[in-house]
Amino acid sequence: MLNIQTPSACSGCGVCRVACPVGAIVMQGDAEGFLYPVVDEAACIRCGKCVRVCPITNPWDLPATEMTAYAACSNDLQVRRSSSSGGIFTEIATHILEQNGVVFGAALVDGAVAHIGIESVEDLDKLRGSKYVQSVIGDTYVQAKTHLEAGRPVLFTGTPCQIAGLYSYLPKTYENLYTQDLICHGVPSPLVWQKYVEFREGKAHAALKHARFREKSTSWKHYSVQMEFANGTRYTKPLSDDPYLQAFLRNYCLRPSCYDCAFKTKTRPADITLADYWGVEKVHPVMDDDQGTSLVILHSQQGQQLFEAVRHRCSCCPTDVDKALQYNTAMTASVPLNDTRAAFMQTIAEKDFSAVCKYVRVPLKRKIKQAIKRLLGR
Repeated sequence: MLNIQTPSACSGCGVCRVACPVGAIVMQGDAEGFLYPVVDEAACIRCGKCVRVCPITNPWDLPATEMTAYAACSNDLQVRRSSSSGGIFTEIATHILEQNGVVFGAALVDGAVAHIGIESVEDLDKLRGSKYVQSVIGDTYVQAKTHLEAGRPVLFTGTPCQIAGLYSYLPKTYENLYTQDLICHGVPSPLVWQKYVEFREGKAHAALKHARFREKSTSWKHYSVQMEFANGTRYTKPLSDDPYLQAFLRNYCLRPSCYDCAFKTKTRPADITLADYWGVEKVHPVMDDDQGTSLVILHSQQGQQLFEAVRHRCSCCPTDVDKALQYNTAMTASVPLNDTRAAFMQTIAEKDFSAVCKYVRVPLKRKIKQAIKRLLGR
């Protein structure tokens, strides 16, 4: 039977719940808003399947592979502008959907973030763009398996721990399965996001209609968060001035497992890793126009074939993986624990978001420096 000794020993992928043959496991939120499995001991049949499928208890022993990597961006400027980085996810997902496939990814649903599956290009905008909240997997592993068994191409996207959970759940290898993970900073608490939405709704006097965590109309390197409300008002702040983004980037509200992540490795079970190509202006200046450039890392023949199928829609150039990762160390290194995290999370559990703004307030001197940098960049 599953027995999680510490919060850091669970990534919240939820594979134990969907794998349980008698439905004895539910995912419940703790005081910080993170989901953890809870076992109904009366219903449990002690089969041990939940322990066997856990990707942390049974880590992947993956052989080193010859990775290839590219700096890349979509040739469609509108796709790039509506994407977090270079729009490569959109091109890959479009190709899968054109083959009568299904694409799974994180979407904003009623103000919360959850995984969903889509079957049309018209729905792609639901999955496009970063979501800086831990996504609820729900039953999407089960849904993906159903489509795979029916012979449909499936692209499943998510954090590395979510992709590992999917592979742990599936009973065999599927030639029609394609997986894509990302270089993950860490996943923030859904409770902190909920409190922030309530805080912003109070300021706007209206319900949240849509949110973009990476609005980059002014700059990809200095992106903003943008929230639209039902009364037509809009809130937009650069990452340096928005308290939620600062709480995320300063590691105040990440899941405990993120501070010692079991999936921070170059070798991944996913076919493709996508990320922002930070530092591209130093490595490949010709690929940098501040509209967003993707780092594409291919881990498998499956990933190679998928990327080759969309290369005609993209501008790209080969890049050295190690050189690229010098500017994106989150591929292999967990973020440090913020010493004030416990106080921050206790405060947010007991009060509204305004009570934690003091933790993330940016000093005036730093604000002036950031404003000058933005002006010089333009």
